Amino acid sequence: MRVSVLPSPTSKHVVVIGAGPAGLTAAYELSKHQVPSTVVEADPHYVGGIARTVEHHGYRFDIGGHRFFSKNQEIEDLWTEVLGEEMLTRGRLSRIYYRGKYFDYPLKAMNALRNLGLVETVRCMSSYAWARLRPVKNPHTLDDWVSNQFGRRLFNIFFKTYTEKVWGIPTTELSADWAAQRIKGLNMVEAIKGALFPKRASGRGEVIKTLIDRFRYPRLGPGQMWETVAAGLARQGHPVKLGWKVTGIRRQGPTVTSVLAVDQAGEEHELTGQEFVSTLPVRTLVELMDPPPPEEVLIAATRLGYRDFLSVTLMIDRGDLFPDNWIYIHEPGVKVGRLQNFKNWSPSMVPDQSKTCLGMEYFCFEGDGLWTMSDAELIELGKRELAQLGMCRPEEVFDGCVVRMPKAYPVYDDEYQEHLKVIRDWLETVPNLHLCGRNGMHKYNNQDHSMMTALLVARRIAGVSDLDPWNVNADAEYHEEVRDGEDKTGRRVPSRVAS
Repeated sequence: MRVSVLPSPTSKHVVVIGAGPAGLTAAYELSKHQVPSTVVEADPHYVGGIARTVEHHGYRFDIGGHRFFSKNQEIEDLWTEVLGEEMLTRGRLSRIYYRGKYFDYPLKAMNALRNLGLVETVRCMSSYAWARLRPVKNPHTLDDWVSNQFGRRLFNIFFKTYTEKVWGIPTTELSADWAAQRIKGLNMVEAIKGALFPKRASGRGEVIKTLIDRFRYPRLGPGQMWETVAAGLARQGHPVKLGWKVTGIRRQGPTVTSVLAVDQAGEEHELTGQEFVSTLPVRTLVELMDPPPPEEVLIAATRLGYRDFLSVTLMIDRGDLFPDNWIYIHEPGVKVGRLQNFKNWSPSMVPDQSKTCLGMEYFCFEGDGLWTMSDAELIELGKRELAQLGMCRPEEVFDGCVVRMPKAYPVYDDEYQEHLKVIRDWLETVPNLHLCGRNGMHKYNNQDHSMMTALLVARRIAGVSDLDPWNVNADAEYHEEVRDGEDKTGRRVPSRVAS
């Protein structure tokens, strides 16, 4: 083994595992407090994690779209500090595509019913009336709960297909609790009222907030933010080691002493430090511990679930396809769940303005049929589905590539909190190991929330704050339309029906 033992610094040395938004933010904040760090990242080419920007033959694209908008001014200021004028202000347009028509998102009753046409509208209203006359009593499934609120016909059009694409679970097996929380207080009557009286407030002061219609975005994609941070850290003597895959985390007594990693050449390294920051998936972190934690912790880790994701990116010989930043695909006859039009995020994402670069998002589980298809097969699937959706002809697609992202979404099933508590309770006995970020904390959060958890971790290590990163709220209210008074404790993920 080649051992990389770092010299004993005059202050703490921190090993940061993962160069996504959380890991790099932690290292960036530590540098401001003169605390040296080394970041290790398994990817040999890119930083940014799921917020990276991949480049293929001059075309740049996200792994999904990443809006830069936060209610936290400190995060907004940090983005400006890093990129300055390279941060663009962009208008937001996102819609639902169904049966060749575009529906406003969030749904607006009049727009939806107008697009559906008179006959389908009558059917939907009849279905709704039936649901009100004969509702499912004590609904236990998402299927029954939403059908009660909107009628089964509208449920099948606007809820069922997309929900099942994203989570890979039939709506008949998903708990009604999630729907009740996610769209609490909304039904057909309320939707129509909202369309007719969009600014109407109730006597209790309840109002519908407007959709955030503008956001910021780096000129060259979200990866530009993290590439800039990583380059700045390297210049200051805080290296970011790309292509270093962590293979073990050594402990002595209650504390972590070093991290083992293998580089691209197959050489093994051991990085020592006084403090350690992990953005690894919690399950992976537990499995890498040496010596291993107690059996109940290992079992709890294996029971944490994840939803995986892949992006088929196609370059198309046409300048304009649609004006949206992204489109939700509710067509049941195609597997794609969402389309990203990267030129509409920033013109600089494409080298030729007469071309278009589309990202086709597929939600899957690692090892399933989609995940194991070859890149060539996935590109052909993307071309067929674009043609099926009427977006372009297959022969207009002149290039493409595929990016797979395992563990993109930590799953909040019925038991995840119980399992996570077992792990957290044990981690409390490891005083120099700190968790932050989406997968690092098994929190289905946004980039800005991941960054805030990292800032708090770094400040704890630097001794300038003792705020708890686990208390950072992961709400998503500023992304979509919400009502004042709704629960804002966090983004919820559907869970299966309780047995």
